Amino acid sequence: MKTLISITLVLAGLTLAFGQTENGSSAQTKRGGGGPKSEAHVLTNAEFDNLLAHPEQLVIIDVRRPDEVTSNGGFPVYLSIQAGQLAQSLAWIPKDRTIITVSNHAARGGVAADTLTKAGFKVAGTIGAQTYEQAGGKLTKIVAPPPAPKAAQQ
Repeated sequence: MKTLISITLVLAGLTLAFGQTENGSSAQTKRGGGGPKSEAHVLTNAEFDNLLAHPEQLVIIDVRRPDEVTSNGGFPVYLSIQAGQLAQSLAWIPKDRTIITVSNHAARGGVAADTLTKAGFKVAGTIGAQTYEQAGGKLTKIVAPPPAPKAAQQ
């Protein structure tokens, strides 16, 4: 029985040791929550604003759900393609423009940017709409239209 307890303690210790990075934080914490790590460049507000100065060269793809865009705000002109639908929507995305992907804090946007890069699109990077606003950027607040009157629905 003592041997079984000793083996269990050793295995538990090894699990904790391998789950730590060099500075003592877990790898999951270092990645920001354990989601997939993106290779996409996260744009600063200045970089994003510079790219926006030439809208004829850009396509902004917002991968958030419509309720997130409505509640948090977004950018004046963009394609709304939710992250789960991006792979099926590649044929509709112009290849002659630079792409910026948008999510709330750039995590889903980064994964979308990676998908687009692998598919041959020119991607400048990703940006988080909420992060952009917290750093002083201005978002367009989108007001959802009121529901249609019952008489008009029939």
